[in-house]
Amino acid sequence: MTTTPHRAWHRLLLSRIAALWYLKSFGTMAFMVLFFQAYFWVQRNPLGEPFMMPTLAIDDWVPFTPAGFLAYISLWVYVSLPAALQPRLRELLIHGLWTASLCAFCLLLFWSFPTQTPVSNIDWSLHPELAFMKSLDAAGNACPSLHVASAVYSAFWLHRIFMQVGAPSLLRWLSVLQCAVILWSTMAIRQHVFLDVVAGALVGWAFAWLSLRTMARG
Repeated sequence: MTTTPHRAWHRLLLSRIAALWYLKSFGTMAFMVLFFQAYFWVQRNPLGEPFMMPTLAIDDWVPFTPAGFLAYISLWVYVSLPAALQPRLRELLIHGLWTASLCAFCLLLFWSFPTQTPVSNIDWSLHPELAFMKSLDAAGNACPSLHVASAVYSAFWLHRIFMQVGAPSLLRWLSVLQCAVILWSTMAIRQHVFLDVVAGALVGWAFAWLSLRTMARG
């Protein structure tokens, strides 16, 4: 892994954002549209009845926190950063293909082995933003948490990028912190249980390791 010490790290990041910006913008938007079409199709057409995920003691230790919704939706910005920071077409394509593979893997699991989180006694009408989100979701997509998998996957890619440009360690730790907050939010708003989070983190790590290994071989 090489760095470029004669150029400031923030200038390198800006130059990466500017590279192929039109392709990144269109590609990210097209990917989101295709993903949600597949996501909602899988929700409407599971192969069987969803299995109720069990809870553990740690699920009770994480209090219900409606404000966690902001951290939860911040994922969509966080996962867009690795693609936006790719410097060349080759890296952009590799990242995009592995991201699509991660999503396809999780969607296949949701379709083949649907799971759901336990029904909560929370009055969702008191939390309209959460009620709207849950009205869009159907049972079947609990484990592994794709939200968690995407966050962990992106965290590893961002770490690689920040190392390449020589970004300060604070920036890398802030990225890790943001990833951790996203993982916490999935439990805090009762979207997932702890086992969903663990499974999602393992999936995200596996796809990050495979994709970054592919990148290193090039």
